[in-house]
Amino acid sequence: MPARAETPARIVDLSHPIRAGLVTYPGLPAPEITPFLTREDSRGKYAPGTEFAMDVITMIGNTGTYLDSPFHRYGDGADLAGLDLATLVDLPTEVFHLGALISPERRAITADLVSGRDVRGAAVLLHTGWDRLFATEAYGHGAPFLTGEAAQALIDGGAVLVGIDSVNIDDTESGGERPAHSSLLRAGVHVVEHLTRLGDLPERGARFTAAPPAVEGFGTFPVRAFARVIA
Repeated sequence: MPARAETPARIVDLSHPIRAGLVTYPGLPAPEITPFLTREDSRGKYAPGTEFAMDVITMIGNTGTYLDSPFHRYGDGADLAGLDLATLVDLPTEVFHLGALISPERRAITADLVSGRDVRGAAVLLHTGWDRLFATEAYGHGAPFLTGEAAQALIDGGAVLVGIDSVNIDDTESGGERPAHSSLLRAGVHVVEHLTRLGDLPERGARFTAAPPAVEGFGTFPVRAFARVIA
């Protein structure tokens, strides 16, 4: 019997590249990349024709497209090393395309905008289109955000991860309140911020992955977020 052909899949990269000097979140330090061992210097350490580059990156965890674990918000929450990979890899995905519903006058993603879909066990991705301003001064002002009530609705619906293509899942202009972070991370629901290219995904049917390195005692770190879309 001939082998059954697998259905081809398209991989959509949903991460912003990280580079030296990149400002992800206004006010936080940009990454610095410096050589530890240059290719030129390595030539004296290895056999002829063999050379390596070894580099050092110094950066805050909130750089590029990153994931928040419960430890980011709560001292007794799971850190990056304590996360269950089953809640980070190949997740069924529900994408809410909200660009037409979001404006400078209506920045809030309210519960009614994320209702009516089965999100149990899913990665919920909020597509606002704000990623078009990433790495510009405008990115940090007037950004869309998820309300606390909407976050709770997604928790009640059984979502395991919530991602957004904005500067923060909360309103950074609210005076310091962080209801979405607080409720999602308390419930063990991962948060991924600064996504991009969500417009390339269908509303449902994609599979989402965003796994950080297993760093103990650390709550936030960049991920290579991507989605697998069955053609």
